[in-house]
Amino acid sequence: MKAGKLSETVLKRSVLRQLHTTDPQVLFPPAVGMDFSAVKIQPGEVLVSAIAARGLGTAVIGTLGVFAALNNLWCSGARPIGILNSLLVPTSYTENELRRLIGEIQDVCASENISVLGGHTEVVRSVTEPVLTVTALGAVEECRMKATQAVKPGMDILVTKWVGLEGTAVLAIQKEAELRSRYAQPFIERAKAFAGYLSVRSEAAVAAKSGVAAMHDISEGGIFGALWELGQCSGVGLEIDLKKIPIRQETIEICEFFDVNPYKLVSGGSMLMAAEDGNALMQAIRREGGKAVVIGKATDGNDRVLINGEERRFLETTQTDELWRLENRRIL
Repeated sequence: MKAGKLSETVLKRSVLRQLHTTDPQVLFPPAVGMDFSAVKIQPGEVLVSAIAARGLGTAVIGTLGVFAALNNLWCSGARPIGILNSLLVPTSYTENELRRLIGEIQDVCASENISVLGGHTEVVRSVTEPVLTVTALGAVEECRMKATQAVKPGMDILVTKWVGLEGTAVLAIQKEAELRSRYAQPFIERAKAFAGYLSVRSEAAVAAKSGVAAMHDISEGGIFGALWELGQCSGVGLEIDLKKIPIRQETIEICEFFDVNPYKLVSGGSMLMAAEDGNALMQAIRREGGKAVVIGKATDGNDRVLINGEERRFLETTQTDELWRLENRRIL
């Protein structure tokens, strides 16, 4: 199999089909587009957990891993309590590198006012680069929970911040020397600074009290993958205006430099939202200093359509993220 996220076909056939949820306390069975689990722990209260993994030897793997898990939790409407880490490192890893990585994880947790609850760290001969898995735990009142499958036909679809933030930051940090052949250092520094935009906490908090029906973190597979998962999980069609999807110029240029598709690039820090009144939700987020824009609507049907001027084309199932495609091409 190719490196990266499993294809939807393999995920359904060889993973989800074998999982059977019978406990009535479990609110949602594992499914395409479901990035968290929810379990009733007492009347009216739900324990929510979300898991994320990051590899590729990224210099900011701790930051990426923690926010990837936390963002999924915030999209459920839950309040994070803390995280658990599982870290596999190669035999070539040094103690100083380990100390820096754990410090990075702790710094993110301190900034988000949560705790590292525990974890496991092991040196493994079979890995060639660190692999970090983060499990985030949180709680929410059942009546306030947001489910990914709550999108209904006619709802507006919104995007927060800009797509491609996480992938742009990774490329700018990992491939800085190559980028210097074309771009000035201030341009590269702006792109590296995108790693500071990876939290969706503030937008999710505003949305949860401003009429949002569903939220979905845009992670591996980029905005195209997240749109497909949102439609698939809710069983709705989509009509999305490609030109309305917000994207930074730095992302466009860096993706062009490496010949990757910015709309299929990991986009931690940005999320999809669905609401009956998308304009009201957009304005609420903007009043609190956030960024959001309506990019389309959910429709009654199965067609997920991208509109670009006069052109209409169908979205595909989630594809391998562009960072992994670069890995497969031996660029990273």
